[in-house]
Amino acid sequence: MLRTGARWFGLMVMLLASTAAQAAAPADWNDWLAGFREKARAEGIGEATLHAALDGLQPIQSILERDRNQAEFTLTFKQYRDRVVTQAKIDRGREMAREHAALLDRIATKYGVQPRFILAIWGIESFYGRYTGKEPVVAALATLSYDRRRSSFFQRQLIAALRMVDKGHIDLETMKGSWAGAMGQPQFIPTSYLAYAVDEDGDGHRNIWTSLPDIFGSIANYMAEHGWANDHTWGRPVQVPASLRSRWAALAKDDTTSRTRPLPDWGDKGVRTAGGGPLSRRPLPTTLIAPDGIEGPVFATYPNFGRILRYNPSNFYALAVGILSDRIESRQ
Repeated sequence: MLRTGARWFGLMVMLLASTAAQAAAPADWNDWLAGFREKARAEGIGEATLHAALDGLQPIQSILERDRNQAEFTLTFKQYRDRVVTQAKIDRGREMAREHAALLDRIATKYGVQPRFILAIWGIESFYGRYTGKEPVVAALATLSYDRRRSSFFQRQLIAALRMVDKGHIDLETMKGSWAGAMGQPQFIPTSYLAYAVDEDGDGHRNIWTSLPDIFGSIANYMAEHGWANDHTWGRPVQVPASLRSRWAALAKDDTTSRTRPLPDWGDKGVRTAGGGPLSRRPLPTTLIAPDGIEGPVFATYPNFGRILRYNPSNFYALAVGILSDRIESRQ
């Protein structure tokens, strides 16, 4: 009886596991697409847009491969920095700063975001408009929505992309972007476009594809809406004494709470600028970040660093923006 009961219990466990696995497995693409079409319709997307965008749509396998192999997941910070903050990008950024100085100053005054940060984000996102992506945005977002890894996030982006088409912001044929659905020279995802893109040139369109006033204004508006403060920078590289590094070894990799305190406190603990000088005594909340681990470079990051993270939630990315902004500003 005991052996029979054990066998029955084992069969039930296997059956439940099989049922759970089936529930977790993605639905057939056509079934999923039909279900999504109903969700989009319920969100108010028009029938003409739904037919034009979704009829005959197929997933793109290469999009999933790109999602699984993002640079931030596969490179050290030094490798990432050297790939992203190139001399060509620095030189071009300085050239753009000179060429568009009047426009950048006007945008900076209006939104309170220093020109060098607008330029750095523009440079890293699309190499100052040179590379804006060639993937069909709706198909890319549908592929990532169908995938279970971040389905909810990408379904929101897909609905927003369809809403952009429905409202006439852009047509499907020209709605091209990155593998993750980012568009235009600032590489805004669809929800960011709807929330933060601006018509800075006053022509009635929020044109982040070809209008420099709209591009600069949209980047600056995004940062301003997320709390950017133009009275301080993003942070700086620092020297950290061995006593602090050894203490960090016991912390979890992503534990920043223990590394955040007023800037003067870090100076009192022996942290110095990269050149060995004293830190400012301004009591900015400051987080020390060691992107390659405790033996690698360390950066003291200020509240604006967190606002760059709102643009892209990667320490690698935010550090690269900060470093590029410094190099554009520098004349050395």
